[in-house]
Amino acid sequence: MEKLFEYKISLLVYLVSVLISACTTQSTRIPIETVYIPPSSATQQATPTALPTFTSTPAPSAPPTQTSTQLACWQEGGQIEEQNITSDLLPQRLDFLIYLPPCYQQQAERHYPVLYLIHGQRFTHDQWDRLGADELADTLISSGELAPFIIVMPRDRIWEEPDVDMFGEAVIADLIPWVDQEYRTLADRDFRAIGGLSRGAAWAVHLGLGSWELFSAVGAHSLPLFWSDVPLLPGWLEEIPPESLPRIFVDVGDHDQEAIRNSTTWFGDFLNENNIPHEWYLFTGYHEEDYWSSHLEQYLRFYAAEW
Repeated sequence: MEKLFEYKISLLVYLVSVLISACTTQSTRIPIETVYIPPSSATQQATPTALPTFTSTPAPSAPPTQTSTQLACWQEGGQIEEQNITSDLLPQRLDFLIYLPPCYQQQAERHYPVLYLIHGQRFTHDQWDRLGADELADTLISSGELAPFIIVMPRDRIWEEPDVDMFGEAVIADLIPWVDQEYRTLADRDFRAIGGLSRGAAWAVHLGLGSWELFSAVGAHSLPLFWSDVPLLPGWLEEIPPESLPRIFVDVGDHDQEAIRNSTTWFGDFLNENNIPHEWYLFTGYHEEDYWSSHLEQYLRFYAAEW
């Protein structure tokens, strides 16, 4: 606990600058050639416990059943719906996109895992769609490499710390229950994951660890931690039973802003110090959409690995 307290004090000052710098980062796109580094050659931070080897081309999961492969809808792909709900926690309606996998309408008895993906600051709920998350999911699902799953992409409008921005509370209290009621989900933490990029990565850590009973996997891509979450992290981890620790994936580009690289690195060190298994990658790239889209397949494979 003394080390955790030292972490808290030393990082509170610099993490304030993380969010300030992140506010301007995404609006400045640096034209570069993004190079994809497979996990086998990427710089991976050592972890205190042995983890399964993660590769960009894992063995395919069980292919669709013979009945489903005979359906034309399997090759036609999934569909995206735009939805919104009212939340007493928010001043405006909560907008979100929802991706339904191939044959969702035709296989009425089937229920699905759900992946929640949160966008970055200065963007909206269409960011993951523009990055190609739905098209890539179609490809990996139709080929039988990943089990079919739903993707929910909610919109955060306020861009403040979680004690001011009630977006996170609205996701937990209103969005997840609504999705589980209105769609055929597998409403269990083993079949629910959360991830995000930039500010969305901060939300993924905040919700994935703060509400650990809801999520079995957490992805933080180019992570600027919420500074107000730093003193809460030790308590969150203490509450999670060892057998219920979520799978965690963290990555950042080597040319990202220094404050964001430092935040991502500190979070990896924090997990190491507390013996929390995780995957941590330093790839080549900047804080931009080209970087995230180039690693999108690896992200989706991570989230869906145990489905």
